[in-house]
Amino acid sequence: MQRRRQLDPLQWAFLPYLAVSVTHVVLLGLDSPAAGPTKLLLMPLLAVPVLVSLPRIRERAAQALILVALAFSWLGDSAGALFPAVPEVPLMLMFFGIAHLAYIALFIRHLAQRRMQWWALVYAGWWVAMMTFVGPHAGGLLIAVAIYGVVLGATAALSTRCHPLVAIGGAFFLASDTLLALRLFLPGSLPAWSSPAIMATYTIGQGLIIAGALIALRKRGA
Repeated sequence: MQRRRQLDPLQWAFLPYLAVSVTHVVLLGLDSPAAGPTKLLLMPLLAVPVLVSLPRIRERAAQALILVALAFSWLGDSAGALFPAVPEVPLMLMFFGIAHLAYIALFIRHLAQRRMQWWALVYAGWWVAMMTFVGPHAGGLLIAVAIYGVVLGATAALSTRCHPLVAIGGAFFLASDTLLALRLFLPGSLPAWSSPAIMATYTIGQGLIIAGALIALRKRGA
């Protein structure tokens, strides 16, 4: 009698993250106070597929870098709630900057499959444009914003060396932070639906980066 094929846990492990991501974006659109708590669940739920994949990933350093990126992303998401006495934006820049550095190390050391794509030069142009339009309004955060922009652009550019899902995720992550920067430093420049759009692109970006990374690392481990 033929044995039934065992279901890969990765096929269901993303479902909680997907469900809460959609719920969070909808709640933001409704301006519901429940949007805040659901935001704090996002990165812990995105860690679920990572944890179920650990037995099939050989590189322990890659595992650690993914979990560090998710942990500091969660701190960035939670900065206002965890540290109410500290200005939120500088903390967000610091925590997400560390998360991006972890992603950069992951891309270079463990996920690179090809040379950087030529069109990744658009991310250098993106940084120049952002500093041109946002820089004059950043005030005392100008240097921090400039450095964070370099790190964010490098993440997106280096993601083009990886699995296609990682590259697409890197572009969505950058789009999310671009919208967020416009909302923070150029108030009134975005419509009312910008908050759901920021989180929609953010959750898509993070999810695709993790999905592409796990696919590549599991394939190598097999």
